[in-house]
Amino acid sequence: MPAHHALTMVTTPNPARTSGSTQPSWFATAAAPPSFTPLRADTTADVVVIGAGIAGLTTAYLLGKAGQRVVVLEDGEIASGESGRTTAHLSNALDDRYTRLEQLFGPEGARLAAESHSAAIDQIEQLVATEHLVCDFTRLDGYLFLPAGGDPQELHDELAAAHRAGLTDVEWLPDSGTPGFSTGQCLRFPHQGQFHILKYLSGLARAVVAQGGRIFTHSRATEVQGGSPARVSTTEGFAVEARAVVVATNTPFNDRVVMHTKQGPYRTYAVAARVPRGSVAQALYWDTPDPYHYIRLQPGELDASGQPAAHDLLIIGGEDHKVGHNDPAARLACLEAWARARFPQLIDIPYRWSGQVLEPNDGLGYAGRNPLDAENVYLITGDSGHGMTHGTLGAMLLRDLILGRPNPWANLYAPGRVTLKPDSLLEFARENASVAADYTDLLTGGDVASASELAPGSGAVLRHGLSKVAVYKDPRGQTHTCSAICPHLGCVVHWNDLETSWDCPCHGSRFNAYGQLLSGPANSDLPPAKP
Repeated sequence: MPAHHALTMVTTPNPARTSGSTQPSWFATAAAPPSFTPLRADTTADVVVIGAGIAGLTTAYLLGKAGQRVVVLEDGEIASGESGRTTAHLSNALDDRYTRLEQLFGPEGARLAAESHSAAIDQIEQLVATEHLVCDFTRLDGYLFLPAGGDPQELHDELAAAHRAGLTDVEWLPDSGTPGFSTGQCLRFPHQGQFHILKYLSGLARAVVAQGGRIFTHSRATEVQGGSPARVSTTEGFAVEARAVVVATNTPFNDRVVMHTKQGPYRTYAVAARVPRGSVAQALYWDTPDPYHYIRLQPGELDASGQPAAHDLLIIGGEDHKVGHNDPAARLACLEAWARARFPQLIDIPYRWSGQVLEPNDGLGYAGRNPLDAENVYLITGDSGHGMTHGTLGAMLLRDLILGRPNPWANLYAPGRVTLKPDSLLEFARENASVAADYTDLLTGGDVASASELAPGSGAVLRHGLSKVAVYKDPRGQTHTCSAICPHLGCVVHWNDLETSWDCPCHGSRFNAYGQLLSGPANSDLPPAKP
């Protein structure tokens, strides 16, 4: 490996850049992650990983530890995508519940799901210890509880299913007994975990480089070609040739149709509220309704004298909805109201943000070979709200596949799988019917009649003859236009007033206010508006 490629880390980190205009609390409570230079020459590797979130960096680390030469390409900075917008729960209490997973995948599939997410938490704990990462990792209990008027039988059914899946230490309690929050009837899931995602990914990136791995930021991959050798090209015209490619970009940009019919994009919301130190127990909490809510505590940072801060951060997430199908600011307001009603000790809310998750039709994410592609092109996607553990177990699985090792989870998470159960088929039909309905936007009028109706700092879609135009009026009153047609598969984008972005409701592509690509599956900016 040429010496000038060994480490090209910038000593002064760039300001935080994430996939939205809101700022998650992680970036205000940790140093900026290390920044790296862009790819500026063709190069080779054993494996090229696209994406520097938890899935991509963990894959790079595990392969590097196994002796593979690894290159990581990231179009922004470390954690600038959805990993930086997580609430960082580490849990084997899966959102789709073991009752449903057992119906879809059978008792053995549910057991493997529990085993794999548990192993992911263990892997994170081991990595923290091996690499001496200071990232606030801790083990703690998690509690699944009912909303007001919920059916207690739901908990008893889930308890029995969790036990059949091998989680025999899960127990029913009349109440969590945790200071600061009364759950009522609940299930206790022991041995869960949490950490500070930005501190973790910063340490992980440094560990990848220490192994000899190479990370290139601000290097957007535009084309993936499998075969021998595989080749990944960037917008700057440079390329990496390798024996294998891993696409770890939340949603795969190299797959135009297949994977996007098997999962739906959802927006999720989070607030981080200040509460008096020690007024809420350090635990994980999740409720059962749809949309659901999830809670955790991030202990306050030490002050300048080394003493604990007077406040902790209570992080509450939820209120998920399909991309482009709701009012983001209103959903965030609902989440804030939910939080204030349940935590009277809440002082204020300094951080509010949203993120994007992918919900597979059958409840489990995907990790493995990309369907209808060359054998050496792999992907990790479909986190279903468990991005931290799914990204980690996906990396463990891909390491084994690339190295030719057997892995007991391979069939369960195979991207090419087909789950022919009524519940899964119904969800498949529902998601794709929703996408079909979104295409009718091509035939409707605009959100407003003219740009003069827009307030500064807002955007809207206008009808312009036979086409639709995305118009943004910046805070100074200057208007900026581009096509409102997503370059992925031609859906009409919607304005997201919370993140000041254009979001595609069909498959989740997102663009900033000026039409520049934030995240795929689109792989180019919104086109210029036609005259």
